[in-house]
Amino acid sequence: MTEHKKVSSVVIRRLPRYYRYLGDLLSNGVTRISSKDLSNFMNVTASQIRQDFNCFGGFGQQGYGYNVEYLYNEISGILGIQKGRTMIIVGTGNLGMSIAGYANFKKRGFTIVGLFDHNPDLYGKVVSGVEIMPITQLQEFLERKSVDIAVLTMPKESVQEILPYIKGRVKGIWNFSHKEILSDDGLAVENVHLSDSLMTLSCKIGRIELEKNKKKDK
Repeated sequence: MTEHKKVSSVVIRRLPRYYRYLGDLLSNGVTRISSKDLSNFMNVTASQIRQDFNCFGGFGQQGYGYNVEYLYNEISGILGIQKGRTMIIVGTGNLGMSIAGYANFKKRGFTIVGLFDHNPDLYGKVVSGVEIMPITQLQEFLERKSVDIAVLTMPKESVQEILPYIKGRVKGIWNFSHKEILSDDGLAVENVHLSDSLMTLSCKIGRIELEKNKKKDK
């Protein structure tokens, strides 16, 4: 994998999209693509694509474009997918269960190794081959198991109780709890607010409706 320098979060957020589109191209037998053609799939300018890839040393050849399989594998390495990541889920309500049962995570190299919950009625239940355990066993589990990512899908009121057991024992937190968690030097955090995405969509709909109304008024 190409050694890379510090990269902005905006570029990093585009990498999974590149990875998905390149995977589709591979599946369709495409072996080579230009930044211009890739921009048509991505809805990002060709110039922006070249700038993004140059953050990691650049992967193309002038006059040739990009080798799709090579680029796909390089981005896979940057995303940490090739070596895989282990995950635990803390909170096995509807969202936690959905994440645990989502087969595509395993295809992408993310393996769930532990499930935890406060609800005694769920203890011993097996989801995707993993048994749900009491949260009281979380600290002991993390002390004996190597875990990369903790997925938090419990109510925000419970997060403060859980954080001391997680920090220093995992490398990253995927946080759905509605309580903002800050990254630090030893911990990567991705705060996910599903309602933010839905409200963003609502805003986009409103802008489309506004444009349509303007055209009607002309």
